[in-house]
Amino acid sequence: MDQTTLMIFGIALLAAFGIGGIGFVFVGGTKTSDKRLARVAGPARSTKTIPGSESDNNEKRRKQVQETLKGLEEKQKAAKEKVTLALRIERAGLEIDTRTFYMLSAISGLVVVAAVMLYGYGLLIAFIAGFVGALGVPRWVLNFLTKRRQKAFTEEFANAIDVIVRGVKSGLPINDCLRIIATESPEPVRSEFRDIVEGQRLGITLEQGLERIYERMPLAEVNFFQIVISIQQKTGGNLAEALGNLSKVLRDRKKMRAKIKAMSQEAIASAGIIGSLPPGVMGMIVLISPGYMDPLFSTTIGNMILVAGVTWMMIGILVMRQMINFKF
Repeated sequence: MDQTTLMIFGIALLAAFGIGGIGFVFVGGTKTSDKRLARVAGPARSTKTIPGSESDNNEKRRKQVQETLKGLEEKQKAAKEKVTLALRIERAGLEIDTRTFYMLSAISGLVVVAAVMLYGYGLLIAFIAGFVGALGVPRWVLNFLTKRRQKAFTEEFANAIDVIVRGVKSGLPINDCLRIIATESPEPVRSEFRDIVEGQRLGITLEQGLERIYERMPLAEVNFFQIVISIQQKTGGNLAEALGNLSKVLRDRKKMRAKIKAMSQEAIASAGIIGSLPPGVMGMIVLISPGYMDPLFSTTIGNMILVAGVTWMMIGILVMRQMINFKF
C-alpha cells in the first residue's frame, strides 16, 4: 500500500468518524415542548356532568380547546415535515428564488476550488473544499440570517401584543390593531403582520394568516399567540386579558433568556479559551521557530495528523457548544 492510498484511506476514516461525532452531537431525544403539547392536547379524563349545568359548559369548552390544540399540533407537524428550500430562504428574509440560490452556491464552490488550487493543493483537497463551499457555506449563511431575523422578531413581538391589548381595551377591533402593527412596528414584525392584513383583504382568515406566520417564524412565542387567538375565536373569552397574560409570559421568557445567558458566560469563556489554545500555541510556535511545523504540511503523515487534529477539534468545539447552548 503506497502513501497516497494510505492518505486517502486515513482521510476517509477520519471523515466517517467526524460525521458520526457531529450526528451524535446534534441528534437528541424528543423535545419537551412536544411532550407538553401532547399532554395538553391528549384525551382528558372522563368526568360525569349534569346536562345544562355550569360544569357541562366547562366540559364542552375544555373539549373545544383540546380539539383546537390537537388540530394545531397536527398542522405544525405536517409543516415541519415539508420544509423546502424556498421556505428557508423566506425565513431568512431574502428576496431571491431557489434558482438564484443554487447559482450563488455554485459560484461560491468554484471560488473556493480556485483559491485552494492557487495555493498549490491537490485535486482531492480542492474537490472537498469546493463541496464545502458550495453546499455548506451558503446554508450556514442562510441559517445565520434566519436566526438573526427570528431573534429580532422575538425582541419586538411582546410590544406588538401590547398594542393589540391596548387597542382591544379601548374598543378597537383586532383588525385595526393588526393594521397599526403592520404600519408602525419595526422589522421584521411589521412585514409579517402586513402579510396578515393584506391576506385578509383577499379573504384569508386570521387563523390562516397566523399559520402562515408560524411557517416563516417557527417560534414558541408565535405558537402561543396562534393558540390564544384560535381558542378565543372558537370558544370566546376576554381577548385583552388572555393577550395581556401572554405578553407577560413572553417578557418573563425574555428575562429568563437574558439571565441564562449571563449565568453561562463563564462556561462560554472557558470553551472559547480551550478551543483557541491549540491554534494559538501553533501560531506562537510558527512565529518563534518558522521551520519547526513544516513536516505537518510537507509530509503525508503530517497531513494526516493535521486533518485528524482539525477534525477532532471541530467535534470538541461542537460538543462544548451543545453543552453551553441552553434551550427552553
